[in-house]
Amino acid sequence: MNLEGKVCLVTGGARGIGRAIVEAYAAAGARAVYAGDLAFDGFDEVERQYPAVKRIDLNVTNRESSEAAVSRIVTDEGGLDVLVNNAGITRDGLVQKMSDDDWDAVINVNLKGVFVMTRAVLPTMLDANAGVVISMSSVVGLDGNIGQSNYAATKGGVVSMTRTWAKEFARKGAQIRVNAIAPGFIRTPMTETVPQKVLDLMVSKTPLGRMGEAADIANAATFLASDAASFVTGQVLRVDGGLVF
Repeated sequence: MNLEGKVCLVTGGARGIGRAIVEAYAAAGARAVYAGDLAFDGFDEVERQYPAVKRIDLNVTNRESSEAAVSRIVTDEGGLDVLVNNAGITRDGLVQKMSDDDWDAVINVNLKGVFVMTRAVLPTMLDANAGVVISMSSVVGLDGNIGQSNYAATKGGVVSMTRTWAKEFARKGAQIRVNAIAPGFIRTPMTETVPQKVLDLMVSKTPLGRMGEAADIANAATFLASDAASFVTGQVLRVDGGLVF
């Protein structure tokens, strides 16, 4: 899959799935791939390996930060072709034990952050009459999961926004495609905190018999960003090994 000439922004791009997408986009020939994040521990290696990769400070929950990042990219590169809304957090807990702070934190990053970032890039894509927005949902947003009311709400919201935006952004003929990816249980720094017995249970419910790797999601994100997916919009692509809750 070829991303030659594309300018891309991946939120939460310094680690985990975001970092894998950044590397995949650079390997696919993107002209510039910006990793938007708040911390870049160990990211020097990525920049050394892929000259197209650049870091940019970004707080997706803050309108000023988001608009400043987009403005800098457009000024430096002349446009922005692909946005990947990947930044996300978890603060799990049963409803009766979940604090307002834990609810608000997850909503702000995982749901508001997707809205704020997409709103920031939309004028540039409308001016260009083209663009791609890819947002990370989750199988939890489609099927639910005990102890993840806040996370499930955000990821279900991402699906609804994706389907709405696919219609809204193209209503005057703009070739702006909006899709979502719903990963299953993927081996990332986020899942390192999950108890092994929970991971083993999820693997037992996955027909392919393993956890996914960040590269599995990056491959899907590369397809959706490429011209090979030029007639794909408003879709949610499950990349979950066939997981059955």
